[in-house]
Amino acid sequence: MSKPVDTGAPNTITQAFGSDFVVVQIASILPVKSIEKTAKSSHKYRQIAASIREMGLVEPPVVIQDTRDPGSYLLLDGHLRIEVLRDLGESEVECLVSTDDEAFTYNKRISRLSPIQEQRMIAKAIERNVPKDKIARALDINVRSIARKAQLLDGICEEVVGLLKDRICPLAVFDVLRKMSPLRQIEAAELLINANNFSVSYAAAILAGTPQAQLVTPQTPKRLKGMTAEAIARMERELSRLQEAISSIQDSYGQDHLHLTVVKGYLRKLITNDRVARYLEQYQPELFIEFQKIAEMTSTLPSEAA
Repeated sequence: MSKPVDTGAPNTITQAFGSDFVVVQIASILPVKSIEKTAKSSHKYRQIAASIREMGLVEPPVVIQDTRDPGSYLLLDGHLRIEVLRDLGESEVECLVSTDDEAFTYNKRISRLSPIQEQRMIAKAIERNVPKDKIARALDINVRSIARKAQLLDGICEEVVGLLKDRICPLAVFDVLRKMSPLRQIEAAELLINANNFSVSYAAAILAGTPQAQLVTPQTPKRLKGMTAEAIARMERELSRLQEAISSIQDSYGQDHLHLTVVKGYLRKLITNDRVARYLEQYQPELFIEFQKIAEMTSTLPSEAA
């Protein structure tokens, strides 16, 4: 049987913003949060200022008209940009006018640029013949850093690029990965992701535990400060066992979790049966308590990690 059509349902999509930019006087824009005193000395502030000076405003601030004062606007997103424009002596700015006064989406749902995404952006700019010194000024970094960022993925296999493309990890991690063979790079990237640890020290530990044959230059012995050849060999064995354990858990995790879910449902049915519950409570109280705990579980994680 077909469902009745809801004639009261809206048949149009409401726009989140006005169709055009609106030029607004900066003096009439009211912030909805205060800027910390240390904000102007931060790297983020300097980077925004450098970008605006070099290329102009790329991302317009988001405002909404103040219902109490039609001549004023509430600033939903872009507080640092507006502050930079004030400091640069600008009197007006092009804004997007929102149709909703909620600021959660703009201020909380931030997608930070990963090193790989930044590398692709820089490489694309260089490909379009944008001078490196101009890129450096726009990002508030030196020209040597631009060269290093542009060559970030040299020697990194495509599979690792795919694995780490959205991950925020230091540039030095890629220097460590570059010393490994492609297959070992993939294994190392998976270890970083599984541990949710993208620090240089952890990457260096993986390198220390990498067999000599899986290095780019296997003929060159590994030399690690403060570690003997025996300690390096022991670390290689321990890391190999850790990888095997992780692989074993990954292979059986789905099936184990399904079994636990079925068991939990079965035990819940048992202890909600009055006759069974009375029997267990009288003759097997320890089991009854444990069955109750399992039936009430909401997570398979330990209580301190859940």
